[in-house]
Amino acid sequence: MTVQKFSPTDSKITIFAEAANLNYFLKTELTPVSEGAVVNKTAEVKPHTRRKYVKDPAPSNIPKTDRTYMVDPGRKVGNALPGKPFILDDGVEKRQMTFAGNVVDLHAFLIGDAKMEFKLYTTGARYVIPKSS
Repeated sequence: MTVQKFSPTDSKITIFAEAANLNYFLKTELTPVSEGAVVNKTAEVKPHTRRKYVKDPAPSNIPKTDRTYMVDPGRKVGNALPGKPFILDDGVEKRQMTFAGNVVDLHAFLIGDAKMEFKLYTTGARYVIPKSS
């Protein structure tokens, strides 16, 4: 399994976790952002001049061209996990993930979708998340 990017609907946070670890605590299973969302886009490069070396008296003219590039909303660069760490613990399973956003938004999301009662540990206090109805 790999760490993937999740963006819950109606929330301002982004969670980076393994799908099984995150969905273990949630009623509504989240799907990664990048599933089926990778697309190729094209950008136009304006005509310009290019010098072969510094102070080249006769620069080359480069015509207008199109470039194709790939856009993956779930892409993450390198092995570092982006965001701030947090831990979810229900007494049986204890799993660590990271998130980007405010702790208030993470707390609100978890309260609205908790499958069971568990504890949320962040860089500050510990919060008890009750089972949502």
